[in-house]
Amino acid sequence: MVELIITEKPAAALKIATALADTKPTAHKEKGVSYYSLTHKKKEILVGCAVGHLFLLDQTKRDGWTYPIFDISWQPTYKKSKNYAYTKKYLDVLKKLAKEADEFTVACDYDAEGSVIGMNCIRLICKKKDGKRMKFSTLTKDELIKSYEKASKHLDFDQIEAGETRHYLDYYWGINLSRALTLSIKNTTNYFKILSIGRVQGSTLKLIVDKEKEIQAFKPETYWEIYLNGDLNKKPILAKHKKDKFKKKIDVNKVLKNTKGKEAKISDITKKEFNQAPPVPFDLTSLQIEAYRCLKTSPKETLKLGQELYIAGIISYPRTSSQKLPKSLNYKKLISEVSKQPTYKELCNELLKSSLTPNEGKKNDPAHPAIHPTGEMKSVTGKKAQLYDLIVRRFLATFSVPAKRETVTLEIDCNMLIPMYTRHTNIKIGNSSRKETNGKCDSLLAQEKKNESARIGWFIRNP
Repeated sequence: MVELIITEKPAAALKIATALADTKPTAHKEKGVSYYSLTHKKKEILVGCAVGHLFLLDQTKRDGWTYPIFDISWQPTYKKSKNYAYTKKYLDVLKKLAKEADEFTVACDYDAEGSVIGMNCIRLICKKKDGKRMKFSTLTKDELIKSYEKASKHLDFDQIEAGETRHYLDYYWGINLSRALTLSIKNTTNYFKILSIGRVQGSTLKLIVDKEKEIQAFKPETYWEIYLNGDLNKKPILAKHKKDKFKKKIDVNKVLKNTKGKEAKISDITKKEFNQAPPVPFDLTSLQIEAYRCLKTSPKETLKLGQELYIAGIISYPRTSSQKLPKSLNYKKLISEVSKQPTYKELCNELLKSSLTPNEGKKNDPAHPAIHPTGEMKSVTGKKAQLYDLIVRRFLATFSVPAKRETVTLEIDCNMLIPMYTRHTNIKIGNSSRKETNGKCDSLLAQEKKNESARIGWFIRNP
């Protein structure tokens, strides 16, 4: 019996073949496409790959440029456009391997898209209705072997149906409404210009139009803000007037006149302590937001870099909506593996002394856990290395204890003018793993005292 394992991408095929091989997989090439043969516990296995979608939805029969269109089916991607011609060789190689195999296993990414890709390979290339399904969130050897040996006996039809439904809706919505819009223009102006619309595109355009209307309807109002700009205990302070916004210039002039040459003193001090919980683990959206804030990488670039780190085997699957880190990850073992990297040794050793309870978020994804390092070491550089560092530090930070912080609000009296100055101070930051990329640990300012004088100046902000 020969088993064919189908992966979503070429790099994943090599990873899986290497992990499962009892000795070393044998690499083959057909039409420039790599595939692998190996033995796992005396069982013969072939590992081949798709290259994303090898099939796309298209009209079953062409009947002019009209609508509505509902007669559609999955067609080879290379027939759709010359831009996809390269996919034909991958399809041909899988057809060849399918003829040599008796069993079939899908090892595409465990999400709706990966499941649709795998299902199309099973039914349209291998001519089967079902197959086994591997589920994994990292491309590490241990997890891949476990995933193979505990593979489901059936495909994940819930995800397949969800993915197919989205594809069908996208096609029905896009092709029919685009043609309706285009033909409406042609029929009224006798001018042919393709207008596109889609399930996501239309909603996005609506949001943009509504926002633009809101901007155009906005009527600006002039106001002023008054700030005290001074020094206290040789530390710069910037205090804003309690009134916040002044609508009349005469009131601004009155304040400046009453305070000119007057001494400013602290009239009241309010201090509040609070605990700040550690951050929650990254899902894809929060990773993209934080990566843009810290590294200035776009969401698209962050996803691309994350996918490359995943294929390299050093982080878990990035396309996740989960903020949970299941206990099955074995926190202690994983952090111990990460500690072998010199950059994180001190942080990990400090965490390993604690009970290791992550501060999880509310979002959950049954397919994959939150994004986390795998503990494997690979050399990465540039933006990829920066993103990896961000992911590792966030992962470690989730195991930290809450930071104790203090908010101090000063009321500064300058001839009955009361500006407010507020600062936040870290009293106890927990442990050093909380210092994520781009983060800073505040130092305590000198203790303020009532009636202490501040050297001041003023400036007015008039937006």
